[in-house]
Amino acid sequence: MSLNTDTIAPHGGHLINRIATAKEKEEFLAQANFLPRLQLDERATSDLIMIAIGGFSPLKGFMTQADYESVVDDMRLANGLPWSVPITLSVSEEVAAPLQEGSWIRLDDSDGNFIGVLELNEKYRYNKVHEAVNVYRTDEDKHPGVKVVYEQGAINLAGPVWLLERESHPLFPAYQIDPAASRAMFREKGWKTVVGFQTRNPIHRAHEYIIKCALEIVDGLFLHPLVGATKSDDIPADVRMRCYEIMLENYFPQDRVILAINPSAMRYAGPREAIFHALIRKNYGCTHFIVGRDHAGVGDYYGTYDAQYIFDQFKPEELGIVPLKFEHAFYCTRTDQMATSKTSPSTKEERIHLSGTKVREMLRRGELPPPQFSRPKVAAELARAMQIES
Repeated sequence: MSLNTDTIAPHGGHLINRIATAKEKEEFLAQANFLPRLQLDERATSDLIMIAIGGFSPLKGFMTQADYESVVDDMRLANGLPWSVPITLSVSEEVAAPLQEGSWIRLDDSDGNFIGVLELNEKYRYNKVHEAVNVYRTDEDKHPGVKVVYEQGAINLAGPVWLLERESHPLFPAYQIDPAASRAMFREKGWKTVVGFQTRNPIHRAHEYIIKCALEIVDGLFLHPLVGATKSDDIPADVRMRCYEIMLENYFPQDRVILAINPSAMRYAGPREAIFHALIRKNYGCTHFIVGRDHAGVGDYYGTYDAQYIFDQFKPEELGIVPLKFEHAFYCTRTDQMATSKTSPSTKEERIHLSGTKVREMLRRGELPPPQFSRPKVAAELARAMQIES
């Protein structure tokens, strides 16, 4: 792929591809019954996929100790390249003990299917509390990201990986657009500037407002909802995808939007995850990335706009993708339209904004959120899904 024809170079300069060739796959399959096995959980499986398809470029595998410690302490890989979230494969001491550095490890998914290979270059201990405090800004296990760190094994396994085969997503095959493909689509459409939008929640009027503001200044929108592992009380991915489809069919110019799934798992790391999400979209070919209120946040662990402030810790050319920072949007009853405090003269009482939690509570009671918050067709779809769930 010639980088000078793309909207933006991948992070590190080259789009990584760790999907096994036919010859490599044949060799791995021949060794399948002789290799030590590791069973990956949902997050590790999605990390393997994201590494293989180039979504985590420049990573070629799970992080070495040097990269891990540099990322945790300084938000950079050991070579100085910005990177904000550790990508590690953790196992128990008992599992790690017999594994030999320099050997191949068979990687199975949670169903026991052989899906990948790790060339084990290194195994090392790490400080879980140190990671929690630095990455998540808390050592409380009530935080879902910290809880994952505390529950995982004490030893990290590091080394390059191969994904045996890129299989179609079981729920959303039509929306499985990997970085090489999204870059090709942007080229075909002639888009020079593309804004990426990350969400793990159903799209609502505030999202619509900031997305359309961004669309005024770029050629196209890459609507990229996350469908990897999320909290148990988050809206299921299939429901969210139906909401996006409704929005695109009715309220957006279809020739200026591409809807695709992001296979990665949520970390709920707030500011650090905002950087992480931006770099992922850079790898998919986006030149701009929307950062709104409390991006990737959970509970009260992060300040309202901390995820925007963190971008100021890097030189623009280091990240290479432009953050578009938006304030909290609401429906202004005085001007009768969506707005933020930057554009609305309204008082607090004249502003309608509901949290995702409040909306879920309304839906479970059989109440539809007001049209000022959610488009009626989207609200009806959410209500239908909630009734089935209950």
